[in-house]
Amino acid sequence: MDSVPCLRVSQCHVQQFRRCLQSTEALDASLCVLKHSDGTVLLPLLQSCLPQLDLQSLRAMVASDGTCEIVWSQSPLQLKKKTRRTSGNKVEEMLQELLESRGERWTEELKGDLPSSFQRHGDLILLGDNCFSLPLWKKMDQQLWRAVAEGLGAKRLAKMSRISRDGFRSPVVTMLLGEHSWVEHVDNRIRYEFDVTKCMFSAGNITEKLRVAGFDCRGETVVDLYAGIGYFTLPYLVHAGAGYVHACEWNPAAVEALQKNLVANGVSDRCTIHRGDNQQLQLRDVADRVNLGLIPSSEDGWPVACRLLKTTTGGILHIHQNVTSPLPNTATVPEIDDATPRASGKRADREAWQVWADDAANRIISLLKDVTGSQWRTNIQHIEHVKSYAPHVHHVVLDLECRPS
Repeated sequence: MDSVPCLRVSQCHVQQFRRCLQSTEALDASLCVLKHSDGTVLLPLLQSCLPQLDLQSLRAMVASDGTCEIVWSQSPLQLKKKTRRTSGNKVEEMLQELLESRGERWTEELKGDLPSSFQRHGDLILLGDNCFSLPLWKKMDQQLWRAVAEGLGAKRLAKMSRISRDGFRSPVVTMLLGEHSWVEHVDNRIRYEFDVTKCMFSAGNITEKLRVAGFDCRGETVVDLYAGIGYFTLPYLVHAGAGYVHACEWNPAAVEALQKNLVANGVSDRCTIHRGDNQQLQLRDVADRVNLGLIPSSEDGWPVACRLLKTTTGGILHIHQNVTSPLPNTATVPEIDDATPRASGKRADREAWQVWADDAANRIISLLKDVTGSQWRTNIQHIEHVKSYAPHVHHVVLDLECRPS
């Protein structure tokens, strides 16, 4: 089983949190809870509901100041014997009725061509490219999409076919039902508006956005080198309390959405948008913190980030990267000193992340010396696991403190 998003809570409060999650339909009722020896319990969550989770509100409802955080469990969670009726069941039932009314026969092949997952953005459902590909579906009219939308509890439908190679990673999306493609998505009380046919929204980054929201950035100047529609720019402004944010973005469609989102969240007075390639950014010596939220690698932005850090006091770089772990018995990774900061995850993965982080820290020292002409020191504060990107490939974030010697 793939890693599962869970809410980790203290065992003494598990029933209260379970009821809260059930009331918001965020609890995955098909999986059993998992107890840990440290006195905490993992409550399995529906991944599609992660963006709507508000940890602060959950804590307030339970009146608890104990453990309450989202984690991705690598341990197997057992399936319950009886599962509740899902939206997928409802879609299947409605499509069976529709096909029978048109004189068509329902088959296992058709069942296998139904969506196994999707993204929900308000009243719009975004389907992946691995469904409704059989010729029979193409013969059907708008009745098909109306039935699917009703089964999923939506008013509009769209389908993504692939990612464009236009340099902006724009989605190739077709509207199936509904006239307009702008949507509103709420994460942790932050409003994101965007056009699903022009911009992507990564729900898998929710844990990192929640982590950023927990930073104390009061009085700090932050530069977000890959701002997009404001995935991290907005948490820095709305929750972390950043004094000012410079948001860099070269996709015109994302810039349009970012402008709307800054206004919608009431923080446009504390942010400047820098359009175009961040390699051409003229800012220097301004940042207490630089966010490099680009995968599979943000390495092209490392020299830019080093120029942005304040030369007298330095700051922190948050470096995103997809790190590949060695296959079993194919490579030997050096042991890690117990005093070195560790990240959660399987041992081989943690060691691969640490090796990459050590190399990144050394390269940043060299870049900082080239930029400033003086010596710097770095400190690996933390390595955060965001999500599994592919087999043996993990999206991680390195929090690297950089100070002039």
